[in-house]
Amino acid sequence: MQTAYLTHPACLKHEMSADHPESPARIQAIDDQLIASGLMPYLAHYDAPEATREQLLRVHELAYVESVFAQSPQSGLVYLDGDTAMNPHTLSAALHAAGAAVKAVDLVMEGRAENAFCNIRPPGHHAGRASAAGFCLFNNVAVAAAHALAQYGLTRVAIADFDVHHGNGTEDIFHDDRRVMLCSTFRHPYYPYKGVGSGNEHMINVPLAAGASGEEFRAAVTKHWLPALTRFQPQLLLISAGFDAHLEDDMGGLALRESDYAWVTERLKELAEKYASRRIVSVLEGGYALSALGRSATAHIKVLSDL
Repeated sequence: MQTAYLTHPACLKHEMSADHPESPARIQAIDDQLIASGLMPYLAHYDAPEATREQLLRVHELAYVESVFAQSPQSGLVYLDGDTAMNPHTLSAALHAAGAAVKAVDLVMEGRAENAFCNIRPPGHHAGRASAAGFCLFNNVAVAAAHALAQYGLTRVAIADFDVHHGNGTEDIFHDDRRVMLCSTFRHPYYPYKGVGSGNEHMINVPLAAGASGEEFRAAVTKHWLPALTRFQPQLLLISAGFDAHLEDDMGGLALRESDYAWVTERLKELAEKYASRRIVSVLEGGYALSALGRSATAHIKVLSDL
């Protein structure tokens, strides 16, 4: 089966300022590299639907969701926090971003795709139950996980997060829900200055020092993620795919390369083949050095699609 590739034009219209690093060019950088590599024709393309309020409310408080809708501007920018703003198109983009993750779960759970990659923005893993943060409005991967639990009756869903920043919003949402395992590597100390000391048997947080190499990242995954995931035996594997730990990403401060993203994708694929009927949904998070982002995401998708 082909890897499903989900995106939506609305994700290109969300813009927080001309010089903001979380820009529409991120979507285009991945598309351009997939075209240049020859991979694009081999993917199964889907337009992302909008997430429903019911889907959002599985992980976000009603008052927060209503406040995001209410603050959507007719013109200009409205700031939800110091880093996260809405323009007139942001609400639509955020709904399609979360909806892409939901649709991807449907595709893999119904056997229409073996795995999927969602090229969407805004990202999601810093959004908590009642808060926007770090460029994130709705927690896309959390919405997907909650949908899998509710719609398909799964009891073990795992999220692997290799973004350079800790997925604090995802942890906030699932910290006390033993049906969901979060495995997160992240630079520490660094934004959002969380993740150390907050884990438990299903919240596997592995901090990395500034400048950590791919070798150190691989050791962390091998020592901490893979044994935990093997014990958990997930029925579905989700990936918060942030590529800002790349050596070329000035906002990250780690030293991963494309080969490291390919390697971790291979390990996660092996685990999903063993326990999750090969079902993987990968959702774009960070990554702000455009060339490195495009190359890294393409390496990741190439492994997913066996091409």
